This record gives sequence, structure tokens and C-alpha cells, in this order.
Amino acid sequence: MWNHINIFLQTVLPQHGLSRCMHRIARWRWAPWKNFITRIFIRYYQVDMQIAEQSDPRSYGNFNEFFSRRLKKNERPIDNNPASIVSPVDASVSQIGQVDKDVVLQAKGKYFSLRALLANDEKAVDHFNNGSFATLYLSPRDYHRIHLPVKGELLKMTYVPGDLFSVNEATSKAVDQLFARNERVICLFDTEFGLMATILVGAIFVGSMETVWQGEITPTKRRELSVWDYSPGSKAQTSFTRGEEIARFNMGSTVILLFEQSRMHWSAALQPGSKVEMGQLIGTGRT
Repeated sequence: MWNHINIFLQTVLPQHGLSRCMHRIARWRWAPWKNFITRIFIRYYQVDMQIAEQSDPRSYGNFNEFFSRRLKKNERPIDNNPASIVSPVDASVSQIGQVDKDVVLQAKGKYFSLRALLANDEKAVDHFNNGSFATLYLSPRDYHRIHLPVKGELLKMTYVPGDLFSVNEATSKAVDQLFARNERVICLFDTEFGLMATILVGAIFVGSMETVWQGEITPTKRRELSVWDYSPGSKAQTSFTRGEEIARFNMGSTVILLFEQSRMHWSAALQPGSKVEMGQLIGTGRT
């Protein structure tokens, strides 16, 4: 009953307006406010500050700086096997497996279209048909910087406007085509294991999504499909090593990984509900 009410409220409330408010609130630098909300957040979500580069919550200038905090350098070692594909984030696995032609599993009994997820990019759809996917959910307590799973060359980024439903398990089970409906940023990389997509999916109260090469992508007043082409000669940084930071959520959400057919396989131990940490081995690539 409560879940139906929750979905109804998300449908009728101004999702983007609420997220813009969160964007402002999270950047308020008044010390009593930011210290109070940070302290409550740490206690409620049991955030481990001992692994943070700045372990004192009061050292952050605002709540957003705390939320997107860096970790100590040795806390997330990157698996060093040349064939390794590593987790880009600290997260739980929502779903993982193979794309069935152009259909991707969202939750038990629910699916979404690969074509819709990729905003009708036919070339990308052709690459990922029958490929491999992983949907990784970042809870509020998690580390919220996003790293590259494997060494790659940035080819293209696409901003896709959309809804901002929550992306937690309950909403995934209730909202049709959730990840193909929500606002998202699609980053395509050329890797030794073929084309790879790292997709940042927005959600309600996600104040913004940003990349290291383009800065803040959302929020934006121009809510229209936008494409950045990073052809050779681009001024942006386009080459990244495995485990290098590429983006961040300012408030949390979901990352979807896509690989081409027969170019990798997921670690057998990973199942829906599995916890992963950034840098952890999650799959093995095939050249």
C-alpha cells in the first residue's frame, strides 16, 4: 500500500523542481546547518567516515562536499590483472547478466528497452544487442564518485532528459521502463574489450551529475537531448586508465554498464543483492 502511495507522489510531485531545491540546499555553506544535517545523515545511514580522506565531517564546506567526499588512497585498491573489469562504484548489484536481443532485465517480471535506454542511438544499440549488462545501485551511505571499469578512450557523451523517479528496489519493481525513462548521461568508451557504455541514471533529489571532462551536466534549464562528440583532437580529456575517476553523483543513484556480445563475462559470485566496492573485480574481458 505504502509503495503505491510513494509511486503516486513521485508521479504528481514536481520531480525536477524538488531536485533543483536539493541542489541549492546541499550547497548551503552556513556552518550550523551543514554540520547538523551532515551529523544526522551520518548517524542515520551509518556512514563510515574512517575511510574518508577528510574524516572530520565539520571540515566540509557544505553537505554536497561531504556527500561526494573522496576516500583515502589505499581504501579501494584496483584489481591489477590486465583482463580485469572492476566495479566503477561502491554499490549493490540490482541486476546483472545478458541482454536478450535489445531487452534488459529491470526487476523480476519487468524489463526495459535497450534502444530506449540509449536514446535511439542505432549504432550503439547494434553494438550492445545480446551483450552484457550490470545495474549497480548506490545507496545514500555509499561513496558517490564513479570510476572507469577498464582502460578506455572516451568517444561520445549523450545527455538524455527524462523523469526523476527514485531508483531503489521498490520503485524498480513498480515503474515500467524505469531506467529508460529517467534522466541520464550516457558515456561511450572504446576499450580493448570492445565498446563499453557507462550510464549515469538520475533520480529524484539527485542534485546534479557531473563528469571530469565536461563539469556539471545536470541540472540544466535546457532539458533536451544533447550530444558531445570527442573525436581525435578534442580539447577534453579522453583517455582514462582502469579505476580512474570519471564522474560523480551529487546525491545518489544508479550506474548501468554495457559491454558487447562475447567480449566479457561477469564474475560467477555476483548476483542481485551482491555488494561491490570500487576497484573490485566484477568481470573478465576478452580481446
